[in-house]
Amino acid sequence: MNRLAQQRSTYEAALRLNEAPFITERPALFSPAAAAQDEANTRGTFGRFAQILLPEEYTGWGEESAAHVESCYIGDWTSLHKVRLIGPKALDFLGWLGMRDLSRFETGQIKHHVQLDENGWVASEGVLCRVGGQEFVYTAGSCDWLLWQLGQGGWDVAATDISPDQFIFGIQGPASLFTLEKLTGESLRDIGFCRSRMSQVGGIPVRVLRTGISGELGYELHGSTEHANEIWSAVVATGQGFGIRQLGFRAQPVQHIEAGIATNGLDYLPASILTPGAPRQFRRGTPGGSFVPVNGVTDYFRKPGELGWGFRHGVPDRDFLGRDALAADAAKGAPARELVGLLWNSQDVAGVLTSLVGDGEVPEQMEIPRRRGPSFDQVLISGHPVGVSTGRTLSPNLRATISLCVIDPASATPGTEVLVLWGRPGTPQREIRATVTALPFKPDNRRTDVNKL
Repeated sequence: MNRLAQQRSTYEAALRLNEAPFITERPALFSPAAAAQDEANTRGTFGRFAQILLPEEYTGWGEESAAHVESCYIGDWTSLHKVRLIGPKALDFLGWLGMRDLSRFETGQIKHHVQLDENGWVASEGVLCRVGGQEFVYTAGSCDWLLWQLGQGGWDVAATDISPDQFIFGIQGPASLFTLEKLTGESLRDIGFCRSRMSQVGGIPVRVLRTGISGELGYELHGSTEHANEIWSAVVATGQGFGIRQLGFRAQPVQHIEAGIATNGLDYLPASILTPGAPRQFRRGTPGGSFVPVNGVTDYFRKPGELGWGFRHGVPDRDFLGRDALAADAAKGAPARELVGLLWNSQDVAGVLTSLVGDGEVPEQMEIPRRRGPSFDQVLISGHPVGVSTGRTLSPNLRATISLCVIDPASATPGTEVLVLWGRPGTPQREIRATVTALPFKPDNRRTDVNKL
């Protein structure tokens, strides 16, 4: 048995045994802003985002899902893993670990840091912020791959897990800038897209980052968990005049699919799960959906080009982990699969949702607005597999059911008609009509010129 087969066997055995701890196991915790959030959590229900429990809904998931388009929201992403790296070789290490060029990485700048394994599969991805000359903060669903690679030695870099010490609040939507400028008492229009700087809220230091997880004008606030309740309450109070909504866990993922953003652990599995002694965050049960892997767990992995993160002008010559594998793929000349959107047929979706009050077999039901864990559905044309759909979401903004899809290039043209096989194997499956569409599903407003507002 070769090394990859051994790793795959170990992974699948662990799934069966439900041995899926975090690399640093911590008990479930409430958000550091739980006291401020509790008053509006009238339903008293919670969803688990990594190790933290967040309110599922405040005013209702439909209204909350529309806030980033109509006004703005405040949402809690404190659950994300956060690691600070300091040292004379920190930039060199990060440049080798990630596929993006960091040679012009300025202080205060933010980079999407996509980390690969030796096979060119995505192992981790997140936001990397340069906060000082030799100081960086990496934020992701899991930083375990970074920590494991750094632990192999050879780098003059110190890494500190600051996850328990820092909150992350997203304030996204067209009214986000007005809310934050009133909150901080200063103009924030000097902060360009993918940039950040320090500010204050009532004398409390916070870092303001301009990000785009919603596909709209948006920001994040990072600060000490000691002041999380104060900051959350202040944002909510300040945003009342701008129509702010508090975003619950149930509505959080809707915006990602609308914006065409694949999420680690949901729309693909990170290749890091095959590394002995490395990340275990995403090993939580078997993925749902109709897709049946042929090559084992690696069929849930993705190359960066399949998620829209490839290189525009070919694989560069500089050294980074996974480069040789990407170069070998390019040399073969085989077209890589592409990331597209799918617009699901409303009549077919309604047929699944109303099957419980009709006659005939009842198919697997659809969680609304989307399934909590990873789910992969087979996509067909004329009975032949052409792609894999993920993130099936009911979008109140689009009044439609949508999903992402990694699909063969020949079938990626917008307007192409496909069938999504709905339901796990062994259940009464249904074929749902869908149409290929370009991403994002709605206009990309992340780079809004704030000086014109």
